[in-house]
Amino acid sequence: MLLLSILTAAVAPGISLLMYFYLKDRYDAEPVHMVIKVFLLGVLIVLPIMVIQRGLLIWWGDHEFLFAFGVSAGVEELVKWFVLFHIIYNHTEFDEPYDGILYAVAISLGFATVENVLYAIFQPASFGSLLVRALLPVSGHALFGVTMGYYLGKAKFAEGKQVKKFLALSLLLAMVEHGVYDWIMGSGTVYWIWFIVPLMVYLWVKGMRKINRANARSPFRLLGKEEEIKL
Repeated sequence: MLLLSILTAAVAPGISLLMYFYLKDRYDAEPVHMVIKVFLLGVLIVLPIMVIQRGLLIWWGDHEFLFAFGVSAGVEELVKWFVLFHIIYNHTEFDEPYDGILYAVAISLGFATVENVLYAIFQPASFGSLLVRALLPVSGHALFGVTMGYYLGKAKFAEGKQVKKFLALSLLLAMVEHGVYDWIMGSGTVYWIWFIVPLMVYLWVKGMRKINRANARSPFRLLGKEEEIKL
């Protein structure tokens, strides 16, 4: 019974955040089954990511900077981006800019949820530790997903050289944000909270602005206005 309670507490933040970002889609809600599939893709990529990271640790060693930006952030964001680009980017359901955010958040939260469950099983987990993980790593993965998805959405509806530019930004900026987060958390300083809290506030504020901008560029928003005029 205790294990079930711990697992529920570990899974709940990811599911709750996914529902939150799903409801942020103002104009053309995505099919639930598609969002669930992408979430499950995030679950499935955990194992290959762990294998790659283990190999890089053996090759590069446990250097703080390389681990934060290369082994952790680099591998995780690259694999998420690769899956999104090859499976979702050209999908017919990706038909408005906010869809990029939603699907990137979904795959990120799938990954983060498994990570949280593994932590709860293999580490002494308390309500306090799981709450901290909900506020920091789980939320962090979602917000890195917002950045990645925002620029994937811009690339999807851009033209010419702008497409490659936004595709590159979708990967690089998510890697940088994730790397900075991991660098702070792995720094070992007792003052880490003075750095991580401003970072998380910045990511949430910036993320909400990107969500509003993506929704504002939805083609279904313009369609809605035209229909209102006709009525």
